[in-house]
Amino acid sequence: MNFPLYIAKRYVRSKSTQNAVNIINFITFPVIVIGSAALFIVLSGFAGLKTFSLSFTNSFDPELKAQPAFGKFFSITDEQEKRLGNINGLANYSKEIEEKVYPEHRGKNHIAYIKGIDSNYTKVVNTDSILYLGDWTINDQQVVSGMGIANILSVTINQFRSPMQIYAFKPGKGSISQQGVSSLYNRLPVIIGGVYAVEADLDNKYVFADLALSQALLEKTENDIYGINFKLQEGAEEQSVREEIKKILGDGVILKNRRELNSTLYKMLNTENMATYLIFTLVLVIALFNVVGAIIMMILDKQQNSKTLYSLGTTIRELRNIYFVQGILVTGFGGLIGVLLGSLLVWSQIFFGWLKITPSLAYPVEFQIINVLIVMVTILILGVIASKIASSRINKKLIAT
Repeated sequence: MNFPLYIAKRYVRSKSTQNAVNIINFITFPVIVIGSAALFIVLSGFAGLKTFSLSFTNSFDPELKAQPAFGKFFSITDEQEKRLGNINGLANYSKEIEEKVYPEHRGKNHIAYIKGIDSNYTKVVNTDSILYLGDWTINDQQVVSGMGIANILSVTINQFRSPMQIYAFKPGKGSISQQGVSSLYNRLPVIIGGVYAVEADLDNKYVFADLALSQALLEKTENDIYGINFKLQEGAEEQSVREEIKKILGDGVILKNRRELNSTLYKMLNTENMATYLIFTLVLVIALFNVVGAIIMMILDKQQNSKTLYSLGTTIRELRNIYFVQGILVTGFGGLIGVLLGSLLVWSQIFFGWLKITPSLAYPVEFQIINVLIVMVTILILGVIASKIASSRINKKLIAT
C-alpha cells in the first residue's frame, strides 16, 4: 500500500485531541459539499434555461437556411430547384419571401413582416408545435398571424366580414406629391385562419401568407425569394449537404444552421453561463481556504507524529505527500457527495417540478454529464492547489522544533 495514502486515510478518519481542530475539520467538509452542490445545481439550471430558450428558435427556424449574401432577395431558377431536389441527405426544402409591411384592422395598425411561404413549409418546419389557434391553412385569401399581432389589431380568426388589410410600399422612387399617397403602397385584404405563439418578439413580428400572393404584393417575380429553408434527412452529414447546396446556388447566398441564425442568443447564453460558473468558482476558492487552514492545523496537531515518522526514515517529501493526499481526499469526497446531492435535487425538480416559474411552468433544469465533469475537475484542481499550498509548510525546521 502507498505509505502517504495509508497515513492520510487514517488522519482523515481520526479525531484530534484539540477541539478547535475537530471543529475546523467538521466545518470544512460540509462547506466543500455545499459549494460543489451549488455549482452543479446552478450549471444544471442554466443548461435547462438554455434548452428552454432555444426550444423557441428550434420550433421556428429550419435546420439549414440559405439567405442572400448581398441585398434582400436573390433569384432561383427551375433548373436549380430540380438539382436541389436530387441532393443526397436533403429531405425537403421550402422557399420564402420576407418584407416589412403595415397590417391594419378597424383603425388599429402595427408594423410587422409578411413571410410568404410555399406548400413545402410545413414539411420543413414543425408548424404544429407553434400553432395556438385555428389551423395552418394558407391560400390566396387566408393567412396565419402571430398572437401578438392578432391582439394588437383586435382581430380574430375567420373574420370574413371584416378582413385585415396588409399594406406594403411599392418598390421604386418618387415623392408623395408626384405620385399621390395611395399610389405608394399595395393593399391586400386577408382573413386570419390561424394564430401561432412562440414568444413575445416573434408573436409580434410575422404574418405567414402564400408565397405567390406575397410576391405579387411586393411586386416581385416568381423567382425572387428571400430565403430557402432546408430539412435534412435523419443521420445526414450537414457539411456535405451544405457543400452540395453551395455548388448549386453559388456565391450569391450564405448558408446558416440554427446556431448561426441565432448567434447572438447563443453568445448571450454562453456568456451568462460562463459568468455564473466563474462567480461560483470564486465562491469555491474562498471556501477551499478552509481546506488550507484545516490541513495547516492538522500539521501542527500531528507535529509529534511527523517527528516520529521522520525519525523512522520518512522523508520530508513523503511527509508533505501525506497531508497533500489528505487534502485531495477531503476535497474529492466532498465534491463527489456534493455532486450526488445536487443530482438528487436536479432529478427531483425534473420529475416533480417543485420549483415553479409560473403556476403551470416548472423551472427548467437539465442533468448533463458534462456538468458533473466540470464540477469534479474544478473541485479537484482547486483541491490540488489548496493541498499543495498547505502541505508545503512541512519542512525540516518544523520537524526539528
